[in-house]
Amino acid sequence: MFSIIQAAGWPIWPLVACSVLALALVIERFASLKSAKVAPARLLDEVLTVSRNGIPSNDMVAQLERNSALGEVLASGFRALNANPRCSEADLRATMEGAGRLVAHRLEKYLSALATIASAAPLMGLFGTVIGMIEIFGSQSPTGGATGGNPAQLAHGISVALYNTAFGLIIAIPALIFWRYFRATVDGHLLTLELASERLVRHLNTLRKGP
Repeated sequence: MFSIIQAAGWPIWPLVACSVLALALVIERFASLKSAKVAPARLLDEVLTVSRNGIPSNDMVAQLERNSALGEVLASGFRALNANPRCSEADLRATMEGAGRLVAHRLEKYLSALATIASAAPLMGLFGTVIGMIEIFGSQSPTGGATGGNPAQLAHGISVALYNTAFGLIIAIPALIFWRYFRATVDGHLLTLELASERLVRHLNTLRKGP
C-alpha cells in the first residue's frame, strides 16, 4: 500500500486524508442512526399507555427525553402541557415541531461533509492527474528528440496521473453510496418521528377533553 502511495506522488495525500475522514464519518453515522437510538420500536405504545390516565411526572418525562430522539420529541409535548395545561393544539404542535427540527439537525449531522467528500474526491483525483501530466511533459526533451527524455520521470508522471484518478474514484463512489443510504435512513426516521408526534398530539387532546 505504501509503495502505491509513493508511486502516486504527493497529490495522493489529500485523498488519503479524505478516505480516513470518510471512513470515520461512515462509522459514526452507522452508530448514531441505529433505530434503537433514534426511534425504539415500542416506545410510542409505552408512552401512550403510561399517559392514558394523565400527564406523566416530570421525572418520567426527563427519563423519556433521555431515552432517544423520539423520546425527546414526545417529551417536549408533555413539557408543554406541564408548563401550560391550557395551551392550544397549535401551540402544542409548534413546540413538538421545534423539538423535531432540533432532532432532525442532529440526525443530518456530518451528511453534508460526506457529500462534500463524494463530490470533491474526483476533482482531487483530477488534480493529481494534471500534476502527473505536467511531469510527463516535463520528462520530454525540449528539442523533441526521443533520446533526450527521462524514462524514470515519464513513468512516475504516468503513475501519478493514473493512481490519483483511480484513488479519487475509489473514495468518491463509496462515499456517495453511503451518503444516499444515510440520507434515506434519516428521511425514514424523520417520517417515524412525525407520525409518532401526530399520534401523541391526538392522544393528548383526547386526554384533555376527557371521556
